[in-house]
Amino acid sequence: MALGQSLRMVLARPHPAARPFLIGGAAVALLGGAFLGAFPFWLGVAFTLFCLYFFRDPERIPPARPGLVLAPADGHVVSVMPVKPPVELGMGEETRWRIGIFLSVLDVHVNRMPCHGTVTRIAYHHGKFLSANLDEASDENERNALALRLPDGRDIAVVQIAGLIARRILCDAKVGDAVQAGDRFGIIRFGSRTDIYLPPGVEPMVAVGQTMIGGETVLAELQAR
Repeated sequence: MALGQSLRMVLARPHPAARPFLIGGAAVALLGGAFLGAFPFWLGVAFTLFCLYFFRDPERIPPARPGLVLAPADGHVVSVMPVKPPVELGMGEETRWRIGIFLSVLDVHVNRMPCHGTVTRIAYHHGKFLSANLDEASDENERNALALRLPDGRDIAVVQIAGLIARRILCDAKVGDAVQAGDRFGIIRFGSRTDIYLPPGVEPMVAVGQTMIGGETVLAELQAR
């Protein structure tokens, strides 16, 4: 990655979810500098800088070719396996490929839509806070699941999963929303996992260990029915 691209990534504008944290960090720094001394001042500065980095929201350019399934998050692939979709989405019992992407605390945490479609269902499931790189996290952890109906009638699911540190899932999408590939739809704080369930018969094009760029990396192709 060129130096200019790296700087644009690091210095990208923060997601709106950062506001209370940035205000809090700045307040600690100001109060520390004025009344409390050097330690709280530098603590506030460090926290503010960390939040600016964690909540960064860089622009992404989805591939122009239609019929692609894009990564819904940055991170690296920790799981590629055939499983049943989340029961709360009511998508049936048929096994389909699931791709699990683990987001470390250093990754961009903004979630993006994997393809064009319409949001047909959103279901929140309360659960545990296991380490998000474990396969058990997909079934046992706190999660927010979205079902999308593709233009050809098939469906796909994206699941935001809380992790060991992440305790807050934010989702801006609503049932009935028409979405485009690469659209932002939420964020998870701080370190998490995002799973995607492909339509039946669609094969993944990625492998465990690969690095993903949300809204740009191709996970699969939607073959004609």
